[in-house]
Amino acid sequence: MNTPKPSDGIAWVTGASSGIGREVAIQLVAAGWTVAISARREDELAALSALYPGKMIVAPLDITDTAAVAATVAKIEAQAARPIMRAILNAGTYERDTGVNFNIERFKRHMDVNLSGTANCLAAVLPGLLAARRGQIGIVGSLAGLSGLPGSVSYSAAKAGLIAMAESLNFDCRKAGVGLSMILPGFVRTPLTDKNTHPMPYLMEVGPAAQAILKGMDAGTFIIAFPAQLAWPLRFLRLLPASLYFPLVAKGTKW
Repeated sequence: MNTPKPSDGIAWVTGASSGIGREVAIQLVAAGWTVAISARREDELAALSALYPGKMIVAPLDITDTAAVAATVAKIEAQAARPIMRAILNAGTYERDTGVNFNIERFKRHMDVNLSGTANCLAAVLPGLLAARRGQIGIVGSLAGLSGLPGSVSYSAAKAGLIAMAESLNFDCRKAGVGLSMILPGFVRTPLTDKNTHPMPYLMEVGPAAQAILKGMDAGTFIIAFPAQLAWPLRFLRLLPASLYFPLVAKGTKW
């Protein structure tokens, strides 16, 4: 896989109105990319774009709308007169839930946005990249997708689905020379995590998180998991039998 360069095309970042997506877009511009930025909040996108005249394309979007995603990608490429060669699919949602307060509507929201919404974006950009036999996609999941964690019933399920989808897709992407990265952040200070009242070990700021994402993508890494202090223990726990996994996680989370 040849890591795409700004001269090859443009970048596209979803969930770019705040948090990780916003910071990734900023760092891509600093690296020389023209960046299409998408999210539902057009005012936030416009404010961000105004800081980088001529460097960002504002493309408001609800990723759960399949037809709108396809139309938006076509519009972005027409406006830029160049193809999307680097896509960072970051848009998502998070609501804490447990078995006690499990709610099917909440569960469906997580699936609609985090899993199906990301799939909508993949469906819009992947065929062109595979046909061109070049380009790169980063899918932002979560360390919570490595295994089911307490207080994260719907979120862990949706993010686990992203990991399995990316693993399956990567066989075809590798053959075509298209880079695919599964990005697994831990706790990052964003508007979503600002709502949390539970402990968030090794909480990261968005700047270092975005740097880790782009560094991993530049290197062609498939699993980009950070911070290491949290990622490696969770990757190890995933390998344990149930008889050890559940007591250890319950003890570690004080559940």
